[in-house]
Amino acid sequence: MRTALVYHEDMTAAQLLWEDPECEIERPERLTAALERLRQWGLEQRCLQLAAREASEAELGLVHSPEYVSLLRGTQTLSTRELQALSGQYDAVYFHPSTFHCARLAAGAALQLVDAVLTGAVHNGLALVRPPGHHSQRAAANGFCVFNNVAIAAKHAKQRHGLHRILIVDWDVHHGQGIQYIFEDDPSVLYFSWHRYEHGHFWPYLRESDADAVGQGQGRGFTVNLPWNQVGMGNADYVAAFLHVLLPVAFEFDPELVLISAGFDSAIGDPEGQMRATPECFSHLTQLLQVLAGGRVCAVLEGGYHLESLSQSVCMVVKALLGDPALPLSGPMEPHHSALESIQSVRAAQNPHWKSLRQQGSTPILNPSTYSLEQRASPVSPGGPKFKAAEAQASAALSSLLDQLHLNPTLPVRTAVALTALDAALVLPADVLRQEGSAPQEETRAWARLHEALAQDKALTALGKVLHLLNGILDGQVSSGIAATPEPAAAPTLDVVIRRSLSHGARRLLCVAVGQLDRPADLADDGRNLWLNIRGKEAAAPSMFQVSVPLPGTTGGFVNCVLALVLPLAYGFQPDLVLVALGPAHGLQAPQAALLASLLRGPAGGRVLVLLEQGSTSQLAGILARVLQGEAPPGLGPFSMASPEDTQALIYLRGQLEAEWKMLQVAERLHQFAFPPATQKRSSLSASSPTSVVS
Repeated sequence: MRTALVYHEDMTAAQLLWEDPECEIERPERLTAALERLRQWGLEQRCLQLAAREASEAELGLVHSPEYVSLLRGTQTLSTRELQALSGQYDAVYFHPSTFHCARLAAGAALQLVDAVLTGAVHNGLALVRPPGHHSQRAAANGFCVFNNVAIAAKHAKQRHGLHRILIVDWDVHHGQGIQYIFEDDPSVLYFSWHRYEHGHFWPYLRESDADAVGQGQGRGFTVNLPWNQVGMGNADYVAAFLHVLLPVAFEFDPELVLISAGFDSAIGDPEGQMRATPECFSHLTQLLQVLAGGRVCAVLEGGYHLESLSQSVCMVVKALLGDPALPLSGPMEPHHSALESIQSVRAAQNPHWKSLRQQGSTPILNPSTYSLEQRASPVSPGGPKFKAAEAQASAALSSLLDQLHLNPTLPVRTAVALTALDAALVLPADVLRQEGSAPQEETRAWARLHEALAQDKALTALGKVLHLLNGILDGQVSSGIAATPEPAAAPTLDVVIRRSLSHGARRLLCVAVGQLDRPADLADDGRNLWLNIRGKEAAAPSMFQVSVPLPGTTGGFVNCVLALVLPLAYGFQPDLVLVALGPAHGLQAPQAALLASLLRGPAGGRVLVLLEQGSTSQLAGILARVLQGEAPPGLGPFSMASPEDTQALIYLRGQLEAEWKMLQVAERLHQFAFPPATQKRSSLSASSPTSVVS
């Protein structure tokens, strides 16, 4: 099995024994609800199920002091009154006689998962644990966290498995200051955290949670903080943060392992985060991370306190780990102004440390929006009007997701191939369908009449196979596919596929044409087709739906093109189908083509058709089949900077297009700012601010 699920029912034993409104949301039902939903959706059964073990005290000592471990060991025999007194010495923590056992299981589950992934027993996995860990420090519990599960796992991966580069992605809505403190001077661990910050007025009220906290000593640049200064961040904001901050840096860092501090209080409905990202967004985020580290991704549960939102989000992550296509994202893909300010501020802070950010052009320092205490989100009181409104919005979104799952079930065939000349040498994964059929002759000949080149027997046979595969995708029988065309017929076949798609069910078609392929001359520029040509003669955008960019000549340039242009356009367009055409002289190496196809699975919910020339190698077809199945693409090799020409071409196109395509923006456009210069200094940070505290 490709995915591990690590769990132990004993982790539900710890619970609050006295009244404490701040801590009562961290309850055993967080695990049982998530596990029950995994079973209902048939996901637990598809995973390798591992019973969590306790971490040894030596393993806990990789991060925590002996005195702290000894203190926690002693909680097993304390009375309720003594436990309450000890809990009061820490910030937002409660202890129970079983806390030590539960916390050792939580840390041990993370260790088991890392061992299973790094020994090759599985590709990836999720540790479903409590208590959470990312706030815990060397000698202090904090924010529901007892032992720092992810930090212990990272230390273990370095010591036991000899890793030199580990990426930790913390998408919990609270800053994981414990992880930051542990690794802030360590260049072997890149820590990325986004978190609700509100200019320092949200828990944990730390100055070092802001964007300009970038690490210490040799670790400068290896702490990346993205502070959300307003609530209500949604799918577009989260994806933009990945495309414009995390992923450029991560590709340059080139991790050997990805650890996710997977907190779902950043999802819609959660009273702590007050954010609006829907559960399927976490499937997209997971898929974006799976192109790193050869797909070695370990997710470890942190926060999440709205049980329905939590359980659905957990399922979405597991589906992505299993390779299932992500559901298309709902809602307009336009980042909030405040999100763009945050993205801009972290890019400016990290710019001196990462070539990948510098090659995207300088980031102007714009006047931030004015901020006052009145703009802060007030706590949501259960039963109040804001609570009821948020609950109604969350219920509608979560119900909509269930409807989408019924309308878009996991298809019996995830990937099919319709190849001819490559068949003899092609080795396919066992679960990829080798398609033998063709479209009816009448249909094939009718479409072939559009182009003289398609009348030849070889081209006509290939067109029949392509149309049969396309029909399967459009009819919902197949998720994705690969088809081959004879070289002289590549452009005519592409034209037919575009027209067939738009006339039979595809409302919006994204066509990424790589190589010497021209957009069909009489194709309507009506907003239903977005044409993106890579390896165009020059950077040009005749309209917002026609874009041409030269193929970058370096790995860094190619990654920059995909993250800063292709994916923002794709997510902003929200296509029903993605067509990737590798035409004559496309110039892509197999790892580049695989990365492109893998990343384009997200925007259209996995509906991707790749057209290859029959002269392509069987190795390329095999690699593409595997990534469309959900496997990780091969690495691109050492990072190299984009050329000045490639950088300028990208900057030019972004400048031409970002007014229409909001996902291209990395900072709010200068002329769109109507804010007066900031006149108010940031208010002092006070631990008495009236906001809640959790993991």
